[in-house]
Amino acid sequence: MPPAISVSLDTIPQEILSEIAIYAATESFLGPPAAILPLIATNRWTYSCLSFHSNPYVYAKIYESKFDLSQAFRRLGTNSFATTTLAQELKRKCTMLNRIRNRQLSRMNADGLPDKALDDTLAQLYLMVVENEGNNEQQLREYAHIDEWLREFWLDDQGASGSWQDMQKGIWPAHSENNCLAMWLYWFLLKPEKYSREDLYTRRALNILKVYALGAHSYPLVTPPWTEFISSSSDEGARLTMYDSNLSIKAPALGVPAILSFISLLSHLHERTDYSMPIVPSHASPPRKALLESVGNEWEYEWGRSTNLGTDKLSPDNILSNAIRPGSIEGIWEGIFTYTEFTSYAALLSGAPPHFLQSILVAQHKQTWKLREHHLLSHPSLISSDSDSCLSQSADSEDDYPEPVSPGNALHAYFPVGTHIEETLEGVKVTEAGPGKKPLFYERCGPSQEKPKPEEGGKGTARRRVLDIIITGEGHSSWGEFRLVGRVRPRDGFISLSKDYINGDRGKWLYRGYLVGNLNPNLAGRWRDTLSPPTVPGYEGCFTMTRRR
Repeated sequence: MPPAISVSLDTIPQEILSEIAIYAATESFLGPPAAILPLIATNRWTYSCLSFHSNPYVYAKIYESKFDLSQAFRRLGTNSFATTTLAQELKRKCTMLNRIRNRQLSRMNADGLPDKALDDTLAQLYLMVVENEGNNEQQLREYAHIDEWLREFWLDDQGASGSWQDMQKGIWPAHSENNCLAMWLYWFLLKPEKYSREDLYTRRALNILKVYALGAHSYPLVTPPWTEFISSSSDEGARLTMYDSNLSIKAPALGVPAILSFISLLSHLHERTDYSMPIVPSHASPPRKALLESVGNEWEYEWGRSTNLGTDKLSPDNILSNAIRPGSIEGIWEGIFTYTEFTSYAALLSGAPPHFLQSILVAQHKQTWKLREHHLLSHPSLISSDSDSCLSQSADSEDDYPEPVSPGNALHAYFPVGTHIEETLEGVKVTEAGPGKKPLFYERCGPSQEKPKPEEGGKGTARRRVLDIIITGEGHSSWGEFRLVGRVRPRDGFISLSKDYINGDRGKWLYRGYLVGNLNPNLAGRWRDTLSPPTVPGYEGCFTMTRRR
């Protein structure tokens, strides 16, 4: 019988131990890599080989297996991150997941205030969701149970949002940066099927969402103000570190996600299943990998919008930003608009408390829009064949940029008074009133604008960038037929459409909102009257639209 061979972990090379550690840590996908701890603690040799500080390679590989990474690569303009960077990101995200799982920060402290760590946690959660390609959401839902955390944050008697407590006191809940981030998270992760009519939290959710969605006089639809087309400097956003990059993000105002959540939850409880209802993100089909690589993930333009709003100022400020994809508004849309009885709404504007809003009946009407996009394009410029598409926003010579239509009155969908718009099959010719104003031609959105074309006789490709978007269209509802015309605000992709009924005395209305979602978009926001001055609250209601399917 051969003698027994004694094998010690001390004889195993570090490279082999690293692979063993990675396998042990990633055999279970969900949560922090707890299985690596017994191996590290075996003896001094394994500790020296596998500790967090001595071997960041192991923790970088663990991060790559547990979290989504490709969107961060693309958005931050890199093909890889240092192993120490990914190791630190693993530590940061695991700490955050455990906080959410253990219900930390979701309720007020003993002194009745939110925890100071909540600011950074909500910003990191927001970024984690807008990077999601599957892994991030699975970690948040199945390990951290973020759905329950968000319920507690918004709906508990001591929830950290403070919304329910304020409403019980007759106070309009706060429109804080944290509540904006948390409302976007609520929409991104909403599962209406988790709510039942008999549940206490369901009634609270509808009450809170109704206040935020319909209380237009207390909750701005957007920041910077909707009255500005070329926005002034905004407040700084939350500053945080992401993959060793210093970022500043500012969540858009909470009105749009509150509207989407309110109408979706109300529709679910009333068992409405028609296609005029919003597409709830959790119900959308997962995209193919090839599609993700070509147009980005579901929240591609929410990333662009929040990072744009977080910066002090864009330069140049009149060039369309990465907050909207040119061509994404083109097509036929179906949805609803809601309204309340005018005298009841007037009582709100006169100072009624939030509980008054709970008793107001909300009526709905279906509507259909057929929208066309028209683009002001830069002059062609040559780029190498391996550069980004014509929709990228890197700097060119200022001579490449023709000046868009001047910013106009917000009540006129940002067109100057007296502007004449003539539409043809090829696009629109826009002529501003006043001496010396030359007509501008906006080309109809089409496939030719989606990708660069080879330049004949040269090695490069010709690029024409979308600088400004004008929208035209028509539609109908039970109130009659109407025409639509509007613009897209360059900084944050804010859409403003003037709705003018063709016959009857229905008047002119202004529809304003965001296109939320990239692959399964919803167009949502508020309409308002055009008789009230733009700087004062007017008569307003909500709307949501989805692409015909």
